[in-house]
Amino acid sequence: MKITCGKRSRRCELIVALSVLALSCAAAQAQPQSHRPAGRPMGGPPRGGGLPPNQSIRERWLAMPPEARQNFRRNAERWMHMSPEERNVMRQRENLRRQTIQQETEAALRDSGLHLSPQERAQFESRYIQERRKVEQALRQQIETERQKELPALIQQLKREFQIDQPTKGPATKPAESPKSKK
Repeated sequence: MKITCGKRSRRCELIVALSVLALSCAAAQAQPQSHRPAGRPMGGPPRGGGLPPNQSIRERWLAMPPEARQNFRRNAERWMHMSPEERNVMRQRENLRRQTIQQETEAALRDSGLHLSPQERAQFESRYIQERRKVEQALRQQIETERQKELPALIQQLKREFQIDQPTKGPATKPAESPKSKK
């Protein structure tokens, strides 16, 4: 009976965590960006994915692709199992990542030489972040493809090195010592 209660409790915790996360995302989207102070960096990329702001959390959830929902669930599960210290570390990393992206976005805008209205600036920032994400994803895929090409050669090289280093453990000496050859 205790196990059932534990499972329910975990399930309830997960539902509450997902609700809090979804509500905080919705609240963050509802805040207009034009009212933020000029020196304060933007909180990150828009989280709505182009969805209307009056859309309910359930509608947003249903509009997400299945793989995005799966990823969200995995992340929520991980978050639930983290200690408070780990959560703080994750928050700090995320804040640092957002600050870095914001600084690089502002540098890109400066380097472009464009003088934009606040609305155009927000659109520029949004597009820059969106395109940057695509570039980073393509680079990750390219690196993974290269890694998969290189790994078999690396494994063969290591196999040769370790066979040279340990000639007594090679398969040639084992058959001579087997009990079948003594019979």
